[in-house]
Amino acid sequence: MPVFKKLFEPIKIGRMELKNRIVMPAMCSKFGTELGAVNQRIIDYYVERAKGGVGLIIIENTCIEWPRGKAGASPIRIDDWKYVSGLHDLAEAVHSYDAKIATQLHHTGRQNSTLCTEGVELVAPSPIPCAAMGGEMPRELSTEEVEQLVDKYVQGAHRTLSADFDAVELHGAHGYLISQFMSPLTNKRQDKYGGDFEGRMRFPLEIIERIKAIVGPDFPIIFRISGDEYIKGGLTIEDTKKIAKRLEEAGVHCISVSAGIYESEPSWFAKIYPPSAMPKGCYVPLAEAIKSVVKIPVIVVGRLSDPILAEKVLQEGKADLIAMGRGLLADPYLPQKIAENRLEDINPCIYCNQGCYGNLFKMWSIQCDVNPALGQEREFQIQPASEAKKVMVVGGGPAGMEAARVLALRGHKVILYEKEGELGGQIRAGSVASFKEPLGDLLKYFRTQLSKLNVKVELNVDVNPELVSRVKPDVLIVATGAVPIIPDVPGVGGKNVVLATDVLLGRKSVGERVVVIGGGEVGVEVAIHLAEKGKKVCIIEKGFALLLELNTVSRLYLLWRLAQLGVETIIMATVKEIKKDSVVIDRGGKTEEIKADNVVLAVGFKPNRELLEKLKTTNIPVYEIGDCKKIGRLKGAIHGGSIIARRI
Repeated sequence: MPVFKKLFEPIKIGRMELKNRIVMPAMCSKFGTELGAVNQRIIDYYVERAKGGVGLIIIENTCIEWPRGKAGASPIRIDDWKYVSGLHDLAEAVHSYDAKIATQLHHTGRQNSTLCTEGVELVAPSPIPCAAMGGEMPRELSTEEVEQLVDKYVQGAHRTLSADFDAVELHGAHGYLISQFMSPLTNKRQDKYGGDFEGRMRFPLEIIERIKAIVGPDFPIIFRISGDEYIKGGLTIEDTKKIAKRLEEAGVHCISVSAGIYESEPSWFAKIYPPSAMPKGCYVPLAEAIKSVVKIPVIVVGRLSDPILAEKVLQEGKADLIAMGRGLLADPYLPQKIAENRLEDINPCIYCNQGCYGNLFKMWSIQCDVNPALGQEREFQIQPASEAKKVMVVGGGPAGMEAARVLALRGHKVILYEKEGELGGQIRAGSVASFKEPLGDLLKYFRTQLSKLNVKVELNVDVNPELVSRVKPDVLIVATGAVPIIPDVPGVGGKNVVLATDVLLGRKSVGERVVVIGGGEVGVEVAIHLAEKGKKVCIIEKGFALLLELNTVSRLYLLWRLAQLGVETIIMATVKEIKKDSVVIDRGGKTEEIKADNVVLAVGFKPNRELLEKLKTTNIPVYEIGDCKKIGRLKGAIHGGSIIARRI
């Protein structure tokens, strides 16, 4: 068994001692009130992570100037003393589980929209719009206004101390206000807060100096920085190494290393929220470079919820603490399970960005595709069933597996039937593409949990009413999933036409020239999978764009990947006929013929309700979940299965 000695070695940040080196970084949740106050929901959310064993919690972007500087609709506020009481309640609750807690003082600056600032104009060091937020022109701050903003950060730190928090983090990363002053890309000022390196550093250094004067020199200050802004004219790692040394000289106690701004290249936002297509530990080299020039502790983030990799990073001295953000959304007990060497029990983050970042982009509170309890920690505690029942679950995809898992935890006797030779449903095909490895980890998690919970699994079984009559369950849950849609196109039944799922699962092989019909997630996945194998691929999509069902981060990154691989994409085109060696399409009223050795169908799925209708005649309570009820992606399947399992 692996030993995680370094992850659980105590460490000090200034006067604050942490019991381990696992950090929950600041992540916007929208769990507080609409006016930015702490409430019971957000306390429950952070307390669950404290119970799970994390060493330090840095709460989400804590707004120092409302509404002009707020991120999104309702971040947590610290711009007035009336919010200190709620923050103190939060700190007290977290402290009861031996975790430390910090605020993250935050101002958006130019990276915002007046939709979020309630109509108040945007401000920035210089009048440079942010294209990724719609290109609204910010007003340049006057010298006096900059001095006032310094004071707002200082007051935020004072209130942090008064709320009995253990530390404060200054958000100088991701292109927000402090980093806008530090970066030559966004600071073109000619007063004392601009010009050369010294001028660009004046704003953060004044904030640090005055915070220390108010809260004392030993109150821990963490500074978050983008090791590289990944955009021409922005900060590079050589710039941030120089900045890090100045921050240490100024008395900062720890540096947290991330990367990117909203407009980073490639594909906007992805550097801030690295999707599964980016490598694990993607920012470790940046942290290592910064650690080489400072003596204070360095935190690193970026797809580091794999405990074996996290331990390796620490053992090799490339960082001092590991930030596991989305991993702690997926499983709040991640640290405890690592400490107990129960890695197989970790519910893994799949880095899909759907429920976390994707929800925020829609102005919703965050959710997690693989953790239905996120944001509902109090309501979703698994309680023993009042009466143990015999439950028959039909379908071993994500909905059926999650339902069986939760039912077993509640004390029910569960039998899970699957018509295929192995569990997984659409996860099996969905985890094949090179960038979908985390989905394979999720499938392994489900299979392991069902085995450990002694759920009886029957494979290669076609369930019918007669079998149900013999088994005599008290409750029947149908999770038969979905079947591929076959378009009504001449030639669709030809030998050269295959399903995307069959290609991904290796059931069917294809030639060198491939046309994929359908530009949704499955179509793009199979296109990338084939292009990485050297195939010449063209995607045909009848809509006006590809991947519209995906969140912006993942969508833009995958579109960039398609371009990088040379995949041709044709939108707003209708397939008219499939021939033996080509596909005939109509694009804007013009007929075109595209050469193809094979055609891959990825036009979507429809609910598989055939068995469901038959089983409704059995006079046994029947619940339908997952795609057989409504096509709803992975989140719909897992959440639906979890909810029904809690009600029985």
